[in-house]
Amino acid sequence: MKYFIALLIVILVVVSLMFFNGEEQHSDEPLTGLPWQIDILPDGDTRVFGITPGRTTFGEAIELLGKDLDLAIIAAPHETGALEAYYSQHSFGPITGKLILVLDIAPDMLSDMRKRGYQDGGTRRYRLHPDDLPAAYRAPVRIITFLPSFNLDEEIVQARFGTPAEIIQLNEQEKHLLYPDKGLDIILNAEGKEVLQYLPPGEFSTHRTQLQQRNNNRGPH
Repeated sequence: MKYFIALLIVILVVVSLMFFNGEEQHSDEPLTGLPWQIDILPDGDTRVFGITPGRTTFGEAIELLGKDLDLAIIAAPHETGALEAYYSQHSFGPITGKLILVLDIAPDMLSDMRKRGYQDGGTRRYRLHPDDLPAAYRAPVRIITFLPSFNLDEEIVQARFGTPAEIIQLNEQEKHLLYPDKGLDIILNAEGKEVLQYLPPGEFSTHRTQLQQRNNNRGPH
């Protein structure tokens, strides 16, 4: 039995790596909803995993992704924080990983939600009061963050997502591959997990400026 389970795990890992390395299996029904399948809409917005950042509501996202999630305001003691929906394990075809949806909630509303909520699972996590759930379901998904369950490198990323418009190297460990038209920032980390961050293309210029400021604040190389 243990041998069978170990063999099954190896097969799953190999299949996942085949997909990221461009060796897709052929079938009558092509796979959809994969991390690199980003639709650029006529108005310039994008859609990935069936979600359009900045437009698709959290309630609509739940219909697509399921209800197996953890919803909470994540904030340090003196910060407003962010309302996040966390999927500890989610699959897009053969690709699995952690998924985080950051909801677009006005700071004053978020502050009120935090006051009405209660701390759970640590000092930085605030559960919503039930009365605030309808507002959360109506809120648009602003940012999608996907952490694949296996490591990526720049060669694999460019094979799937294409050549980035810009690369920002923040430090020896962290490199950002930017795709403004796709609203995508792929973060490669030599000492941690890689991150795929999707946001509305209209917000990408601000995101890029923030990265450049972080880079400039590092001081001399």
